[in-house]
Amino acid sequence: MHCISVIVPCFNEEDVLQAFHQEVTKELQTIDHTTYELIFVNDGSSDHTQDILESLSQVDPHCSYYTFSRNFGKEAAMYAGLKQAKGDLVVIMDADLQHPPRLLKPMAHAILDEHYDCCAGKRIDRQGEGKLRNFLSHSFYKIIHMQDGAGDFRMMSRQMVDAILECKEYNRYMKGIFSFVGFDTKWIPFHNVERVGGRSKWNLKSLFTYALQGIYSFSDAPIQWCMGIGLISLLASFVFLPIRPIVFFLMFFGGLQILCLSAIGEYASKCYLESKNRPIYIIKKQSQAREIQK
Repeated sequence: MHCISVIVPCFNEEDVLQAFHQEVTKELQTIDHTTYELIFVNDGSSDHTQDILESLSQVDPHCSYYTFSRNFGKEAAMYAGLKQAKGDLVVIMDADLQHPPRLLKPMAHAILDEHYDCCAGKRIDRQGEGKLRNFLSHSFYKIIHMQDGAGDFRMMSRQMVDAILECKEYNRYMKGIFSFVGFDTKWIPFHNVERVGGRSKWNLKSLFTYALQGIYSFSDAPIQWCMGIGLISLLASFVFLPIRPIVFFLMFFGGLQILCLSAIGEYASKCYLESKNRPIYIIKKQSQAREIQK
């Protein structure tokens, strides 16, 4: 008998939690020879998410929740869920049902019967997203050298989960950590679907910030760009030297210096935060699953 732990980061998800619980429970109950638990991590929600999680934990003994003292971010929520998961198969999925619950059964089959260490969903289109957001997402995956559409939705073996938990950095980027630890992964394609309710918490600004965090955590591309810009600027200066547009040069090269120093400073700030050794999250309230069985 295998146990499946489903980790669900939640931030203001009052409109979708009931539907999520119903759909995921229905799918989990179709997987033979398994038990399961649902671990909801409330990442400082300001709506009625906490009330719904308390209700679910009371009526369903498979449910537990962990509520943060404030919003620490999805990366911290996923890490907290991984630390609390008891299963030998562990799933991370969003509460908005954009990660199809119907994939849970083939994911379990890939690990238990095909002997993969991980089975992950890969979104093959971005229907419903704007062209700008689509372009930026595609460009980000190219910069960081990851498969476009590779997200957090995946089922992992206990061995892979334990390896991820060994990565204790404060500035976490889980997609990069998945790639870093390795292990054999099977990809299952799926089409993009709309949220069942509520609004996405990811706007262009938050996605851009998240992308920068991923780049600075798992790529030296900004430093390489700065070196390239510096070299090009140096060569270009000889071309413009006879013209002597002093004001232009001062503004242009001054901006380049600031850009390069900003990239270096960003890496230095990451090192600074790591050196503080602060906790990745703080739990304010929690409940334990009363049983882990069908």
